[in-house]
Amino acid sequence: MARKRKSHAASFKAQVALAALKGDKTINELAKQFGIHPTLIHGWKKQLLAGVEDVFARGGGAAADDHQTVQAQLYEQIGRLKMDLEFLKKKLGDVG
Repeated sequence: MARKRKSHAASFKAQVALAALKGDKTINELAKQFGIHPTLIHGWKKQLLAGVEDVFARGGGAAADDHQTVQAQLYEQIGRLKMDLEFLKKKLGDVG
C-alpha cells in the first residue's frame, strides 16, 4: 500500500528554514528534531533565500493588496444588496 505524502504548513516550513539559516545546528540535527528528511530542509532554505528579496521589494505592498481585495469584495456585496433591495421594493410595490 502506498503511503500518502505529508504536506507541511507554510509556518512550519518557515520555522525549519529559519532554524537552518541560524546555523546553530546541522541540517541532520534539524532533520531529526523536526522529523523530516534533510533534503526538504535544503529545499526550504533555498526557497526562503530566493523569496527574501520580494519581502523587501514590496515594502508594505502585501498589506495594501489585501486591503484592496477586501474593499473590492465589500463593494461587490453592496452592489448585490442594492439590487436585491430594488427588486424587493418593486415586488412589494405591486402587492400593496
